[in-house]
Amino acid sequence: MSDKDVGFVSMAGPKASGEAPTVGVGMLGYAFMGKAHTNAFKKLPYMMYPPVAIPRLVAVAGRNEDAVKEAATRYGYEKYYTDWRDMIADPEVQLFDNGGPNDAHAEPTIAAAKAGKHIFCEKPLGRTAEESKAMLDAVIAANVKHMVAFNYRFVPAIRHIRNLIESGAFGQIYHWRAVYLQEWIADPDFPMVWRLDKNIAGSGALGDLGAHIIDLARFLVGEPARLNAMTKTFITDRPDGSGGRGKVTVDDAFVATCEFENGAIGTFEATRFAPGRKNFNSFEINAEKASVHFNLERMNELEIYWRDGRRDTQGFTNVLVSESYHPWWNNWWPQGHMIGWEHTFVHEIDHLLRAIVNDEPIAPYGADFVDGYKCAVICDAILESAQSGRRVDVKY
Repeated sequence: MSDKDVGFVSMAGPKASGEAPTVGVGMLGYAFMGKAHTNAFKKLPYMMYPPVAIPRLVAVAGRNEDAVKEAATRYGYEKYYTDWRDMIADPEVQLFDNGGPNDAHAEPTIAAAKAGKHIFCEKPLGRTAEESKAMLDAVIAANVKHMVAFNYRFVPAIRHIRNLIESGAFGQIYHWRAVYLQEWIADPDFPMVWRLDKNIAGSGALGDLGAHIIDLARFLVGEPARLNAMTKTFITDRPDGSGGRGKVTVDDAFVATCEFENGAIGTFEATRFAPGRKNFNSFEINAEKASVHFNLERMNELEIYWRDGRRDTQGFTNVLVSESYHPWWNNWWPQGHMIGWEHTFVHEIDHLLRAIVNDEPIAPYGADFVDGYKCAVICDAILESAQSGRRVDVKY
């Protein structure tokens, strides 16, 4: 192994020389998340400068040979595979990036861990808590780095809120309320896709959107202790593309109330039936000394109210999170020159590579497989509460 390679080497600290090591990347999937992750891998070396490591795009894998070959050419991967098992067996792949559908998370990830690869897996980690626990057990046994792609932890405004909470500036937290609203399946004639099939997706709006706001609640407020929930499927069958109708077997929307271990109370809501809402991931925290509101559709801003009046205002103040002292901004542009959704993946992958190169933990600022498993436990508890009509305690 070259001294530039770090895939299976434990490093106690940063490289002594100025030369960044390379990390060979193997990507499963090449659609939405494959494009987002690849964009970040390519942008990282010259924007997160000096880079802690240089991602090397070794291979991409997918079932359709024509499509995966085209993806390799488009994105700049050195080679492609039509079987993820062959890619995992490739000794040049050191980091396995799993951007496949939810039913392709567990088996390839567990196999990659057993092969000694570091893992970056899209959310939700598994379709169920049981599946997620098997993935967690595998990465722990293999002693590899493991990260779940909860990229909203890497929005500068959200990290800024976390920093304020950690500093004690907010005091005791009383309330969390979060919604994640999209509109893309509101049309009854929208066709069946894999996200509407429980066998593939595991759940609907809950795992697709709700997982993000559940993770943010854990990241910012703390552990949920008990909850009540309701789910709803509005359109129960859809065009299947062959002249028939396919059965929708997941939730179209959910709502949940919860009590946190620290005494705060909270609400969660997610739907893909909110006309006019494109990617409305919004939350508010009310605390002893302040309230703060965030909306992903205006991701470079937050609204904050300080009870002591130290901002010389009686209402909320809009804060543009783009100063050089805000998280990650010294890597980007002068204040007021905005960054976007895709930049969260640059920050996230940089965090992962630092953990690999310097043998540092992913948590608490990145989401590791422990976080992915705990999110899955909460999702399962929401489904259990919705089905039983009873309050459910969260038990990891």
